[in-house]
Amino acid sequence: MPKITPEMRQAPEGYFNVRFGKPEYTDWIDESKSWKESVYIGDWSFLWERRIKGPDAEKLLSAISVNTFTNFPATKAKHLIHTDHNGKVIHEGVLNKVSDEEYVLFGRGAFWAEYHAKKGGYDVEVKGEDFFNFQVSGPFAIHVVEKAAGQSLRDVKFMHFGVIEIAGVKLWALRQGMAGEIGYELQGPREHGPEVYAAILAAGQEFGIRRMGARVSGVNHLEACFPTIVVDYLPAIFEPNMESYREMFTSAMPGFAITFNVAGSFDGQEVSDYYRSPVELGWGRNIKFDHDFIGDAALKEELADPRRTIRTLVWNAEDVLEVQASMFLPGEPYPFMDYPRDQRGFMWCDKVMRGGRMIGTATSRGYSFHFREMISLATLDVADADIGGDVVVIWGNPGGPQKEIRAKVAPAPYKADNRRADVKAI
Repeated sequence: MPKITPEMRQAPEGYFNVRFGKPEYTDWIDESKSWKESVYIGDWSFLWERRIKGPDAEKLLSAISVNTFTNFPATKAKHLIHTDHNGKVIHEGVLNKVSDEEYVLFGRGAFWAEYHAKKGGYDVEVKGEDFFNFQVSGPFAIHVVEKAAGQSLRDVKFMHFGVIEIAGVKLWALRQGMAGEIGYELQGPREHGPEVYAAILAAGQEFGIRRMGARVSGVNHLEACFPTIVVDYLPAIFEPNMESYREMFTSAMPGFAITFNVAGSFDGQEVSDYYRSPVELGWGRNIKFDHDFIGDAALKEELADPRRTIRTLVWNAEDVLEVQASMFLPGEPYPFMDYPRDQRGFMWCDKVMRGGRMIGTATSRGYSFHFREMISLATLDVADADIGGDVVVIWGNPGGPQKEIRAKVAPAPYKADNRRADVKAI
């Protein structure tokens, strides 16, 4: 089995500030309030896209995804999940259906689809695209996008997209968001991104729009429970039978996207210790067995008797403050607990204990100014995932100073999910 190497426990070079723009535009506290009180615009244009077109397009996508393609009309989108033969997540992303034989797939899964299109001899054309992808989310998102477009979006249902025009540019407005609030992803040709971005900022001024910086960009994922690659799991691409795909994947990706680094008190020895299944990440509802797909047998068995599930952990404030205070005291301090999220590109994975037993791992630790709490996601044994239960998180790397931090088990998502709010009533 592939082992964790010393290099995987070191901070990757060039990770910070390569994807989401500047670290801060106003400040991270102000920006973190935007998706509850006003609206933000975030830039996800670093995502990769493939246009998949041809008679076998659905056949290809169905074979490599846990999702069903039944009742999937044009102008609808879905969260597409890809697993290996053991049912562990390889990639995931968003799939837009353009027509019966044409799709656009956003995210790392675009490379998985391209790989299988070539390997499987499907009658499809897979073409690279270069889109801007701006996320506009918050209570006032509908007003900002409508003002910029000069048209109503009230008939665009959740996880559907409509064609609109902003600054003379035709683009897709996909109703979905990563902050647990009303949101739209604006997708179109990258060369027209600057004028669309400027038009959104101008339209959003009266609504208090904020630009989302890199420091706070993951807090919305944490509060709303959107597990993220490298942050909450490593992709299941390191097994020997994945070598040919891994070579294709790494050669096609920029350096920051192929760094897979781990830290924290959980001392996994094999890379697979950091893999997760869709069930463990809270995506079990997406799995449908109305088709054959890679990993279906393993996932059918797991869904029948799940071992672990996802929760939020609320970390004890006094214990967290002791970690911070160690920076001002003599001796070796505990590892720095960055605010509001770790910025170094690690999967920071900590042991979660109860009664001296390890019952799971905590990831995505971050500070929510809205809740005034340090929280994390956690994959816990089902028997120990009781809401309100007491657990202990071990903070600190193996072999160094470690702190036991008391925590409470809470639901995931932690923040109320308002993504499907009735925009016609606003």
